[in-house]
Amino acid sequence: MRKIAVATEDGRTISNHFGRSRSFLVYEIENNQIVGMMLRDNRFTAHALGQCGQDNADHHHGHGAIVEALRDCEAVLCYGMGWRAAEDLKQAGIQAFLLPGETSPDDAVRAYLSGELKPAEGFCRCHG
Repeated sequence: MRKIAVATEDGRTISNHFGRSRSFLVYEIENNQIVGMMLRDNRFTAHALGQCGQDNADHHHGHGAIVEALRDCEAVLCYGMGWRAAEDLKQAGIQAFLLPGETSPDDAVRAYLSGELKPAEGFCRCHG
């Protein structure tokens, strides 16, 4: 079974930033069709844990934990992502896709499955 992760704040919309998302909708795919979906809380990044404020300037931007949490996914879809996160995902065999415009998580996954999305390059539309 293939899996695709979509960064989300509320389980209904797509997050503007991968590392700041509250959770991930993880879609299960069989025969190029969505057959299931689960919500995984983001307890893996400094942004998600609230450790990136001005009072904590020495936080680390390691992505090992979030990459490991999404290791069973072939792709991550979101509106923005820093280049370090994208590179760490790529090294783990997970492709990042930055969505070109507002869409629903379901429609984003369908666009990915139909080949409409292009892998993100260069990066980033992030920290907005």
